[in-house]
Formats: sequence, structure tokens, C-alpha cells
Amino acid sequence: MSDNEPNAPVDVTKAWAATQGQKGAAKRLRIYAALAWVVAIGTEIAGIVMLKQHKFDHGNLALLIGLLVVIAVFAIGGSLMWKKANTHDPASRTDGFRFFVQNQLGAIITVVAFLPLLALIFLDKDMDPKNKKIAGGVGVALALLATVIGIDFKPPSTEQYTQDMNQCAAQIKGGQPTTACSPEVAQQAQDIARDSKSVADATKSAANPNGQDVVYWIAPENGAKKAVTPHVFHLCNDASTLRGKTVNHGSVTEAYAENATRITLQIPMEQKQCGFAAAAPAAAAPAAKAASGQ
Repeated sequence: MSDNEPNAPVDVTKAWAATQGQKGAAKRLRIYAALAWVVAIGTEIAGIVMLKQHKFDHGNLALLIGLLVVIAVFAIGGSLMWKKANTHDPASRTDGFRFFVQNQLGAIITVVAFLPLLALIFLDKDMDPKNKKIAGGVGVALALLATVIGIDFKPPSTEQYTQDMNQCAAQIKGGQPTTACSPEVAQQAQDIARDSKSVADATKSAANPNGQDVVYWIAPENGAKKAVTPHVFHLCNDASTLRGKTVNHGSVTEAYAENATRITLQIPMEQKQCGFAAAAPAAAAPAAKAASGQ
């Protein structure tokens, strides 16, 4: 992206997808978050049982406030872990309901963990009015704090990560400052940039001294937009691996979009098959003749 066009559109041709490592980290964090929320709701249930047993009618205020604090601590802890998990494996905006629930689940669980207990405290006619006022006020304050912390005001999405990843790859390839390379997208962006450079280096010729960003890969099965299993992309349509196959071609990022996510390991062989290897000696021939005086 040029300095004169800071808002120029980004080429989003490879959709971002969480790696196995990112999915594993997200799964662990979500399990820990769920356990924290179980403790919060379990503490709420314990408080409700104690209220029904009239344990707070004329005392035990410290115990009731302690229960409210425990609920808040575990609700907040669960929310923070859940939000961190979403940065590793975000939802897509295409499914609005799932996107909302996944990103705001911390706030939803917090309301569930506080509201029934607070309602019973305020509706309890047997509790000492002063204790009710203190416990209710503390509970409302803790509930509001935990709910606000549970809200994700800038939720991540696969669409945003896709844009960031492709912009990051463009910055890497262009030697620009990598301002778009967040930890979540940097590795995949580096993969695109690395493979693009490998293709450019392998396809240099007299006609294209800088190489090219065109690769060839087996088309997805049954006309699908993306292959089920990862494919390899090649330097030209004449590569022996592609003979007799339905082949698509395009840029490296377009290949990635159809799940062709690795350059062939047979680059020297394909250079010969595609006519790229012969270009370098041909270009060097005039210089050799000049040096020999012919």
C-alpha cells in the first residue's frame, strides 16, 4: 500500500484460518473459562440456598459479600480467558448470531451468575434492611464491573484477520514497515510472502527478470471453491504432476484461497519442464562471447 493511498483496498484473496496451534490454545482457554464460570454459578447457587435457609436474616453479612466477590472474581477471570481465546480463533461476521454470542458470552454468563442472587437479596423480606442495602449495593457494583469487563467492545473476526494478513503479506513483500502484522496473522502472512518470493526467484527469465507471481494447482474437486485436502502449487501448467488434471492458475494468494498451500519441492525439475532454467544460460551467452572476443 502506498503512502499516498492509506485507505486503498487490500487484496483479500486468501481467507485467514486458525492454525492447529491457535485452535489448541483457544480450546484450552475456553475450557479454563468454562471452569471459572462453573465456579461462579456454583457460588451463586450456594448463596441462593443459604438465602432460602435464612442464614442472612440477621447476620453473616461478611459471608454474603464474600460470596458476591467470589462470583465476580471467577466471572471476570472466565471472561478474560474467553476473550483471549477469541483472539486465537475468532468467529466470522457472516453468522451474526454466533458472532455476537461468541464475543459477548462473558457478559452473558456474568449476568446469569449475578442476577438471580441479587433479585432474591432485594426481594428477601426477612433480611435486615441495613444488610440488604449494603449487600445489594455491593452486589450491583460488582455485577456491573464484571459485566463491563465481559463485554468485547472490539471483537476480532476472521474477516478482519484476513484483511490484516493480506496487508501484512503485502508489506513484507514490499519491504514496508509491518504495521498490520499482529501475532495472530503474522505467521500466515509470512508464508504467503515467502512462497511468493520463492516463485518469483524460480520463474525469472529474460522476458521476466523479476520473476512472476503466477502458479498452477489442481482444481478443487467437483467444482468446489476450496479443496478439502491441501494441495501443492507448481511453476507452470506443463509440470509433470499436473498432466491430465484439471488445473487452476493465479497468484500465490489465490492458490492459498483454494487450499493449495505449499510450493512444489521439485523446483529444479519444474524449472526445466517449464523452460525457466534454460533462460539464465541463454541470457549469459552474449556476455561470454564478449569476454572471449568472438
